[in-house]
This record gives sequence, structure tokens and C-alpha cells, in this order.
Amino acid sequence: MTTQKIIGWVALIFGVLTLISGGRALFGGVDMGAVVPFVLWFNFGAGFAYCLAGYGLLTGRDWAAPLALAIFAATLLVGLAYAAHVLRGGAHETRTTGAMTLRTGVWAVIAVLARRNRRR
Repeated sequence: MTTQKIIGWVALIFGVLTLISGGRALFGGVDMGAVVPFVLWFNFGAGFAYCLAGYGLLTGRDWAAPLALAIFAATLLVGLAYAAHVLRGGAHETRTTGAMTLRTGVWAVIAVLARRNRRR
């Protein structure tokens, strides 16, 4: 399996899991504690973009690498806004900090690998 296919599957699976967890938190009546609404809504919406990027990577679409970079950039910006919220004393869950760090890191790797593979 090529790197492009691997990162495509990672993105797609990550997207599906994000939609499931975000959907449960938003619509399933699951108490998630002190959620930060803009982070929760962003992550849920981003799950659709993750799936689209995964499809694009799996099928070798030219737009997939720029989309992966855009997802990384948007996630980083939301992560910085979340950090500002936390530093101002806003209510939050520690697991959200870990989740945003994980999401940012995953999309940084996917974006770099997608761009490298696009050049080949």
C-alpha cells in the first residue's frame, strides 16, 4: 500500500470517528463536561472535511493535498483560539487540549505527506 493510500485511510477513518464522537456530544445527549462550543462545532464540521480529504487522497485527486493543508491550518487556528480561551480562565476539559493537539499533529503529518506524494 502506498503512503498516499495509507494517509487517505487514516484521514477517512479519523473523519468517521470524529463525526461519531462529535455527533454523540452534540446530538446524543452525552454529558461531555465543560465543552467549549466553538471547538466542538468546529471538530464536528471538520469531520466532513476529513472524510472528503481522505477520499481525495485515496483516489489521487489534485485538490486533496491543498485540502489537507487547509484542514491543518484551520485546526491550528482553532487550537490557538482554544488556548486563548483556556489562558483567560475559560471552562474546559483537559481531554480537549489533548484532542486538539492530536488533531493538529495528525493533520500536519497528513498535509506534509500529501504534499510530498503530490510532487512525485
